Amino acid sequence: MKPRAFTLSALPAITALATLLGLAHLPAQAIGRLADVTIVDRDTGATLPVHYARGEYWVAGRPGARYAISVRNRLGERVLAVPSVDGVNVLSGETAAWDQRGYVFSPHERYQITGWRKSDSQVAAFEFSHIANSYAARTGRPAHVGVIGVALFREQPPVPLPAPAITPEPYSQRRDNGQSLGRLREESASPASPAAAAPAAPAPSAESESSARSLSADSVAKAAPMPSAKLGTAHGQRETSVVSHTSFTRLQEQPNEIISIRYDSRENLVASGIIRERPARMPVPRAFPQSDNTSYVPDPN
Repeated sequence: MKPRAFTLSALPAITALATLLGLAHLPAQAIGRLADVTIVDRDTGATLPVHYARGEYWVAGRPGARYAISVRNRLGERVLAVPSVDGVNVLSGETAAWDQRGYVFSPHERYQITGWRKSDSQVAAFEFSHIANSYAARTGRPAHVGVIGVALFREQPPVPLPAPAITPEPYSQRRDNGQSLGRLREESASPASPAAAAPAAPAPSAESESSARSLSADSVAKAAPMPSAKLGTAHGQRETSVVSHTSFTRLQEQPNEIISIRYDSRENLVASGIIRERPARMPVPRAFPQSDNTSYVPDPN
């Protein structure tokens, strides 16, 4: 089965891209109800541990490392995932909002979002870097650097078409000149017209777009100076990532779930108290240190 794709419109019926590549087994530390979302260090293959502090989820990025947003659909139905990095939509490059493009996942499907989409066949890899080298900062939008977001939408089930009305043929129809027959067709077609055309969803309001843009607001701005520069996500090297188009109709305008993951270097997260390191264990003094360990004949050099 092919993975899914990204949506191209905010309308109820959305053109989307379907991904052609799957991903490896998803580790246990995942966030989300509709989908499992994790951050993967692509250079080591390790899933970054998630730390929960101050009401938010955090991961420690390694400067210079490529990473991926790993998503697994937990439902037995399709879902749309609209991903953002540093407040920027990773498919269009727009300042992120809920009604923008996203990836469509089939039931229980897994996929790794590995970079900024450049075309139907390429992405620029996500790479942890100095904030000044981040894509958001280089495009004049540094305010939301340090957050990864995934807005999840359930799909609207198809509306069943009403059964066609069967109108008994009048006995007098044989003697009509065709004009009454025309009226019969118009009457039988008229009740079906309202149901055939699904009502268009209202356009997103300015208020909802403003709320979307404030989703990844940086709440650590007032923290004490960090020991190293804050991490951002760079526009890395081009990589092959092939997608195709599909369609998706959102169940509602607002996301059914929003997943937000903050990130920074481990050094900064330790300094800010997000990660609490255990103190090193002190060696236990021994009364006879030279005699406590049994020794045997060593190997020759």
